[in-house]
Amino acid sequence: GYTGGQNDHPTYRNHPGHAEAIEIGYDPAVTDYRALLEFFFQIHDPSTKNRQGNDIGTSYRSAIFYLDDEQKRVALDTIADVDASGLWPGKVVTEVTPAAEFWEAEPEHQDYLERYPSGYTCHFPRAGWKLPKRAQV
Repeated sequence: GYTGGQNDHPTYRNHPGHAEAIEIGYDPAVTDYRALLEFFFQIHDPSTKNRQGNDIGTSYRSAIFYLDDEQKRVALDTIADVDASGLWPGKVVTEVTPAAEFWEAEPEHQDYLERYPSGYTCHFPRAGWKLPKRAQV
């Protein structure tokens, strides 16, 4: 889907300022927000500005759209851990922004890799990737 941009009802061909995004619903009794963020930082490169793999532009920026102050705090704390870990070649450039309206993408953009298992993606779990927590001082 799309969020964080300038127009209502964005489409793949018309989504100025929007990030291509996913909306995640989860049960805190099963997993926590931190675990979701750790997975997010594992499957994409958060150290490249406005780019993911071969896709370039603000639509492909690394961004976290938070719902409340606690989510913002956890996001910033997780980013600090990612930066301290050295797991990525550069510093995290992920935006941390209040959530705006989320617009679902068109049907042809839903479940893309399920429909096209060999389709292009630069998002994948990295074997052995584990985010350590920073030492508290």
